[in-house]
Amino acid sequence: MYDLLLKGGRVIDPAQGLDGLYDVAFRDGKVAEVKAGIDPAGARDVRDVSGRIVSPGLIDLHTHVYWGGTSLGVDAETIARRSGTTTFVDAGSAGPGNLAGFRKHVIEPSEPRILAYMNISFPGIFAFSKTVMVGECADLRLLDARECLRVASENLDIIVGMKARVGAKAGGNSGLAPLALAIEVADELGLPVMAHIDNPPPTREEVLSVLRPGDVLTHCFRPFPNAPIHGDCTIRKEIIEARERGIIFDIGHGYGGFGFRSGRAMLAEGIKPDVLSSDVHVICVDGPAYDVLAVMSKFMALGMSLTEVIAATTQNPARALRRDDIGTLKVGAAGDATILTETSGSITHTDAVGETITADSYLEHRGIVIAGKWWQDAPAA
Repeated sequence: MYDLLLKGGRVIDPAQGLDGLYDVAFRDGKVAEVKAGIDPAGARDVRDVSGRIVSPGLIDLHTHVYWGGTSLGVDAETIARRSGTTTFVDAGSAGPGNLAGFRKHVIEPSEPRILAYMNISFPGIFAFSKTVMVGECADLRLLDARECLRVASENLDIIVGMKARVGAKAGGNSGLAPLALAIEVADELGLPVMAHIDNPPPTREEVLSVLRPGDVLTHCFRPFPNAPIHGDCTIRKEIIEARERGIIFDIGHGYGGFGFRSGRAMLAEGIKPDVLSSDVHVICVDGPAYDVLAVMSKFMALGMSLTEVIAATTQNPARALRRDDIGTLKVGAAGDATILTETSGSITHTDAVGETITADSYLEHRGIVIAGKWWQDAPAA
């Protein structure tokens, strides 16, 4: 007996190379079977998803969901219900000084899965709002590698890597020091780092020079300054070299992390982001980023295919996280799925610098499966 059966949807699972009409059955919180013609009499809950797209549960690799404990945090369940996200990866909201609160009060009670990059700065991102903005890596007294190592070592079931925010806004005059410390801690743990960069210094070239294969560069398609392109829209040499070296390129849209000009130029040269993520937080949750589903729609408007944007929010972030139990609908994987539809209709998208583009279709979610159970009824079309 299955706990849940999704009948008749178009299953797109890039990790398995699947794109076709299949039924998906869940049992004991995991995917139990994927094939056409599963008998509905063998399931306790049957959902007709014909005419819909069934993808593995969407993974948003860059979010800020320490709601109530940090000034930038948003509520994961609220975002999940509107976007179909089943796994949120918090990108450094908490540091070693407040990870315990994040874990107890947000991560453990949450129905959507929450994982975390831990901030190299002791208090995490503690002053981030429309009226107060203080970079947590601007004061090197707040960076203690040994304390980071101790706390991360005790929480490896939720910690997926270290996060360092460098740049004039987040790091002040600290330069590459926060990132160097984050890499040292990550090396001890055998984990990757996620590197944020805003306005120089340091430059993108300096940041890329110290990243290792498997590390994540977020805000990879930034607008000027520290954009991945020259003024004539040609791709910077260090960007191409970093891709060849195995650095993972993550969009991290946010309030200032993505520009259409950079995106168009990169895609024109065949350089696509590995991962689409929202960097959703209190300043961008109502635009321009909104959530990962909105970011997927923007990149379809720029020319990426439906399969490509699903891969960039399932298979690819799972690889970046070094997890083979999420981001796929293979038998035995976590029982998470997102039901989508591509809706026809004019929509205007806005990037981080106010440029707009118009598209004639966009993605909407029509239901969420978490841990093998239908978590949310499909919203009205």
